[in-house]
Amino acid sequence: MMISVALCTYNGERFLEQQLASIKNQSLPVHELVICDDGSTDRTFEIIEDFQKAVDFNVNLHKNSTNLGSSKNFEQCVQACSGEIIFLCDQDDIWKSDKVEKQVAYLDSHPDQDAVFSNALMIDQAGNSKGKTSFEKIEFTKSRQKFWIQGGAFEILSKGYVVTGATLAIRKKICDWVFPVPMIIPELIHDGWISLYLAMDQKIGFLTDILVEYREHESQQVGLKGNGPVITLEDRFKRAREEKLSRLEKKYKDSLALFSYFNQLPNIKPDIISRLNQRTIHYRMRSSLPSNRLKRIFPILRSLSQDFYRIHDGGKWWRPLLGDLLE
Repeated sequence: MMISVALCTYNGERFLEQQLASIKNQSLPVHELVICDDGSTDRTFEIIEDFQKAVDFNVNLHKNSTNLGSSKNFEQCVQACSGEIIFLCDQDDIWKSDKVEKQVAYLDSHPDQDAVFSNALMIDQAGNSKGKTSFEKIEFTKSRQKFWIQGGAFEILSKGYVVTGATLAIRKKICDWVFPVPMIIPELIHDGWISLYLAMDQKIGFLTDILVEYREHESQQVGLKGNGPVITLEDRFKRAREEKLSRLEKKYKDSLALFSYFNQLPNIKPDIISRLNQRTIHYRMRSSLPSNRLKRIFPILRSLSQDFYRIHDGGKWWRPLLGDLLE
C-alpha cells in the first residue's frame, strides 16, 4: 500500500525542518511527499532541497504561479498525491513517530472507513506543551465521541468543527467525491468539508491517541478553532440584543446554506436533509424573536417541545433557551 503525504508550505522556514524530520522518522515509512508551495520568499525551498537529498522516498515540489490560499493549495496538493492513503500535513507541526503506523493500521482494520483523524497536543511556538489537547480545546468529549461512534458524526460536525486537518488521513479514492471543495460558507474549508461529507455515511473515524504536536503561533494561516469564549448567564443579560441577534442570524444563514446545498445533491439520506432543515427552522426562529418577551413564549416552547434546543444548541441548552426568553 502506497502512502503519500500532502504538505503545503508558505514562508515556512521557521518550523519546517522539524516537521520534515518528523516525517522522515516515522516507524512506518512513507513512500511519497508532495509539497505545494504558495509563493514562499524565505529559505523554504532551500530546506526542502536539502531534505530531498537526505531521504530515500520521492519528494515532489510544486511551486504555485499565484497565491492560492491555504485551502485551495491543500486541495491541489492532495489531488497531486499518488498514494492509496494520503496524510494531510501542516508545515509547522511535529508528528509523533508512530502517527503513520497507527492511522494506517486503523484504516486497514476499518475497511468501511475512508478517513481517520486523531488527537493532538497543543504546543506554543517554542515547542512547549500548552497543557491541553486539541480534543479538549474543541470539546470533543467522551460523550461526544460515544455519540460519534453511535452514528452522530454528521450532527456533531453540522454544529461546528471537530476534525483538525493536520491530524487527518484519507483514502485517495474519495478525491473524486469531495473535490473541488464547494463554496457553501467561508469557514467550511477543505478539512471541514471532507469530514462533513464523509460523516453523512459515517465514513470517518477517530483515534484518541495524541499523534501530532500542533503548534500555535502568531503567523499561522489557519489555526485550530475552538468553541470560543463561554457565554455566561451574566453575559447574556449584559450584552446588547443586537449582538445576540447578529450571532443567531449568522447561524441561521449558515444552516440555510448547508441545507440548500445538500438538498440539491442526489442520493442524500432523508434524515440528513431533515436534520439540516430542522436546524434552519430553529435558528430562523431564534434569530427573529420579537422584542416583546410575551410574544416569544409560543415559538420558544414549540421549539422546546420538538427537542430542537437540545439537538441543535447542545451542551447546556437551557442557557440559550433562558436567553431567548429573557434577553
